[in-house]
Amino acid sequence: MNLFADIRALVIDCLTDLTTEGVLPDGLGFDNVTVEPPRDASHGDMATNAAMVLAKPAGSKPRDIADALAAKLMGDARIVSAEVAGPGFLNLRLDASVWAGVVKAALTQPDFGTSDLGAGKKINVEYVSANPTGPLHVGHTRGAIFGDALASLLDYAGFDVTREYYINDGGGQVDVVARSVYLRYLEAHGQEVTFEDGTYPGHYLIAAGEALKDKVGDAYVDQPEDVWLADVRVFATDAMMDLVREDLASLGIKMDNFFSEKSLYGTGRIEEAIADLKSKDLIYWGTLKPPKGKMPDDWQPREQWLFKSTDFGDDEDRAVQKGDGAWTYFAPDIAYHFDKVSRGFDALVDVFGADHTGYVKRMKAAVAALSGGTVPLDVKLAQIVRLFKDGSEFKMSKRAGTFITVQDLVDQVGKDVARFIMLMRKNDTPFDFDFDKVTEQSKDNPVFYVQYAHARVHSVLRKAADAGIDLSDLAGADMSLAATEPENALAAKMAEWPRVVEVAARSNEPHRVAQYLYDLASEVHSLWNRGNDDASLRFLQDDNIPASQAKIALIRAASVVISHGLGILGVTPAEEMR
Repeated sequence: MNLFADIRALVIDCLTDLTTEGVLPDGLGFDNVTVEPPRDASHGDMATNAAMVLAKPAGSKPRDIADALAAKLMGDARIVSAEVAGPGFLNLRLDASVWAGVVKAALTQPDFGTSDLGAGKKINVEYVSANPTGPLHVGHTRGAIFGDALASLLDYAGFDVTREYYINDGGGQVDVVARSVYLRYLEAHGQEVTFEDGTYPGHYLIAAGEALKDKVGDAYVDQPEDVWLADVRVFATDAMMDLVREDLASLGIKMDNFFSEKSLYGTGRIEEAIADLKSKDLIYWGTLKPPKGKMPDDWQPREQWLFKSTDFGDDEDRAVQKGDGAWTYFAPDIAYHFDKVSRGFDALVDVFGADHTGYVKRMKAAVAALSGGTVPLDVKLAQIVRLFKDGSEFKMSKRAGTFITVQDLVDQVGKDVARFIMLMRKNDTPFDFDFDKVTEQSKDNPVFYVQYAHARVHSVLRKAADAGIDLSDLAGADMSLAATEPENALAAKMAEWPRVVEVAARSNEPHRVAQYLYDLASEVHSLWNRGNDDASLRFLQDDNIPASQAKIALIRAASVVISHGLGILGVTPAEEMR
C-alpha cells in the first residue's frame, strides 16, 4: 500500500477526465504532477502541485485548473475536502477510514513500504574500499555505514543490489605495509627495529609479524628486500583484509564481493579497457594544459595518452598512460569500472571520501564513455567525522599508530548508536560525533528517541497481555475507536513511509529514512504524553477492551514501521530500554 501513489493516481485520473471534457487541452504531460505532505500539517493531509505545473502549458490560470480538479476529486469517497490555496496549490483532507486502512496494511502486509521502483535492476554499490594497510579507523566509518544503509535501502526499493569493496592493493602503499610487517617479523625474532621511511609503527602489525614468523620461520631474516617483498606483500594484504572484515562485521556489514585492484595489472584488463576507449576515438596522444593558479615548480609539459573526458562533462582531459608506458592512477580505475559495466550492472554507485571530490567528474565521464551512456554512475561523497569527548576533539594519526579504530568506536557506543547517529545527517555535510551526547537518554539523542518509542509500544503490549486483552487480531480492531485528531496524525505519518522509501531510493539518500523515523517516533511520544492529560487517549482504556485494541493496533502499526526503517539502517529495534 502506497497511499501517496494511490492519491496521485486519482489526481491523474481526474486530470485525464478534465482533458476528455475539454477543460484541459490534449497533449499535456503529467510527469511533474506530485502529491506530497503539505509543508504545514494544518493545511491538510496531502497537497498537489497539479494546477501550478499545468497552468503554463495549458494556457490557463492555476486557480481555474485547481477549482476544476477540486470538484472532480470530491467525487472520491476518500477525499473529505479539496481546498485551493495561494496561487493554485490544492490541499486535500482524507476520510478517517483511509487511516484505518494504513494501520491494517502495516499490521498485515510484511512488505509494507517496500517498492517495485527498482524493478529488479542490477545495481553495484561500492563503498569503504580502504587501502589494506591496517584496521578501519573512524575516517572510514561514515562511508561504510552510509554505503551499507544505501544498499539496504535500494534492496528494499526493489533493486538487485551487489555490495562491493574495491581493495586498493595495486599501489606503493601496500609495499609500505609489507615492509612494516617485515619489521614486526624481525622483532618477533628478537631484533630491535626502527620504523623509518614512512613505515607504519601501529601495534596492530605485531600479530601479523608473529604470524609471518610462524609461517616461514627465519627464512626472511636479514634477507634483501627482493627476496621477501613480493611474498610478504601478499601475506600482509591478506592479514590486513582479515582485520578489515572483522571491522566490517562489528558494524554489521557483510560484503557480497571483494575486488582486487592488483588483479587488473599484468592480466590485460587495463589494456582491454583503454582499447575500448581507443576504439571509440576517445584516447589521443597529447599534452595537458598547465594547472590553474600558481604554477608548481616542477611542472613541465609532457606528451602522454589522454582520455577525452571533456566530451562527457569533465573540466579537462585526463592522462591514462605516461610517455614511458606506465599507467596513471586513473587507468586501473577505468578498468575496474569497465569490469563493472561488463558484468551487466544497470547502475553504479561509488561512495568516496571527501578527499576524492576532484575524482567525481572523471569517473562519471569514464563510465559514460565505457557504457555508451547507458549505465549511470552516482558518486556519493562522505564528509569527515570529527570525534568529541569531554569537550575535546580526538585526533588521529595512522602512521603514529594512535588512530581511533572502528572497534574503538563500537566498543564505546555500540553498533546501533554508531550507525543511526551517522545516518541522521546527509552524507556530504560535515558531522561532529560527540560521545557524551550520543549516550544521553533524551530527545536530543535521536537513536535513543527512536528506540524508546519502539520500546514504549512493546511495554504497552506486555501490559495489555498481563491485563488479559486479546491482541491476536489487532488488524481487525474497530479503528473508529482510535480516530481522534492526534491519533489520525500518527496514522498519517505512517502513511508517508512508502513514499519516504521511494524518495530516498531515487536520490540515494538513506538519511531521509533516519529523519523520518525520528519524526514518527515524535508522533508516538506525543500521543503517549497526551494520554497523561487526556484519559481518552490512553492506550489501555479501563473496561473498554475494543477501544484498547484499536489504540494498541495504532501504536503497534507504528512500531512495525519503525522496525522496518531500523532494519534498512542496520539498527536492531529495542523492545525495552535499560
